[in-house]
Amino acid sequence: MIKLDKITMPSIDNDIRPIQLTDETLNNRKTKLLQKMTEEHLDAVIIYADLEHGGNFEYLTGFVPRFEEALLVLHANGKAFLILGNENLNKAPLARIKAEAIHMPQLSLPNQPMDTALSIAQILNQAQIDHAKSIGLIGWKKFTSSTDDNSVLYDLPYFLVEGLMETSPIAQFKNATDLMIGATGVRTTNNENEIAHYEFGAMLAGNGILSAMDQLEIGKSEMEVGSYLNTAGQTPSVVTIMATGERFEKANLYPTTKKIQLGDCISMTVGYKGGLQSRGGYAVRMTEELPEEERAYLDRVAKPYFNAITTWLEKIKIGRTGGEIYELIEEVLPKEKYGWHLNPGHLCADEEWLASPIYPESTEIIQSGMLFQLDIIPSVPGFSGVSCEGGIVLADQNLRLRMQAEYPEMWTRMQARRNYMIETLGIHLSEEILPMSNATAYYRPYFLDKESAFINC
Repeated sequence: MIKLDKITMPSIDNDIRPIQLTDETLNNRKTKLLQKMTEEHLDAVIIYADLEHGGNFEYLTGFVPRFEEALLVLHANGKAFLILGNENLNKAPLARIKAEAIHMPQLSLPNQPMDTALSIAQILNQAQIDHAKSIGLIGWKKFTSSTDDNSVLYDLPYFLVEGLMETSPIAQFKNATDLMIGATGVRTTNNENEIAHYEFGAMLAGNGILSAMDQLEIGKSEMEVGSYLNTAGQTPSVVTIMATGERFEKANLYPTTKKIQLGDCISMTVGYKGGLQSRGGYAVRMTEELPEEERAYLDRVAKPYFNAITTWLEKIKIGRTGGEIYELIEEVLPKEKYGWHLNPGHLCADEEWLASPIYPESTEIIQSGMLFQLDIIPSVPGFSGVSCEGGIVLADQNLRLRMQAEYPEMWTRMQARRNYMIETLGIHLSEEILPMSNATAYYRPYFLDKESAFINC
């Protein structure tokens, strides 16, 4: 049974420090991708990046091209080329993958110098792909359309695809993003070093959401509260949301000077590499302060939702299929009644949404090392939204032992979070579930009642 009760809120994570990815981790990443290329009989893969879609590129290079575009060409023999614009060319010697730099000024910002005697195809030819017979193009999106040939849908700019095909006239091209984020993609699981690296961002997001919830007061502006969501000079993985009342008025996505009023619906989101936290509810202390027509919110929306959150956390297991998890949520929170339509849970990494093994009839296996966002979004007409999105990682015994040995401080934090969720929130977690943030599963649907949150009893 789900109950709104007075409980101690989780603490803020203190002394947060970033953990860098090791050379061993980066070398292993390259090795895993080369192995996948061998399995798929690919002579080369070409990975595209821009600021919004740089995760697959960053996975091997350690950086994103900020305001430019970039390509990483990786041959099956391990040789690599970085094709970069004006302002990222100096990053090549610093990249985490050993690669030869090629300057393509066409990847630079508008009206910057693009002086070159070479065509795009001629520049690409310097990456030695002209004799390749099989080339995989990797953007960021794994297409799953039931009406298109997904293998020949490319989310790279047309001028690059055209140039690549001119450069490699004998090659067969295919969308190879599946090598990175598919069911057996190299990015779908993480080692202990990667988990520690991503915990930093998950903790920042958790601290931000807990701090912002405590700042919510009648008369404060969206910007005042929103300033507590972002911290430490880190770049968010999504647009930060702090909205009171109607969201996205006049298509605006960002916090404004609008002030919180009693009874307003509230929406807050902040995310960094490794994790996101989102909350939705009302600016009230009690049911009686809700608009009269919305006073059934707890029973009609919030409690069933939190029951689904609890079910997800208690039932997800290594070895289960994504389809099983999907059906569990459909059983406790029927889509037809509660209006959700996206995947109930997805993987994350440098991106907020990497991919998801959880969808109807999915046979993808839940694996150790998967970093999950618990993300279910009901939409019930007549009521405000509801949200308690947060992150966990699944770890089998071997991974848990490595985490404990290599990152004892992280291990201690994760055990404290588990104890809070089990003992205070009443959510019975298996040993393989490790929360990435102190905020995970802590949910106050009435934001002005800062002592009460949902528990499972």
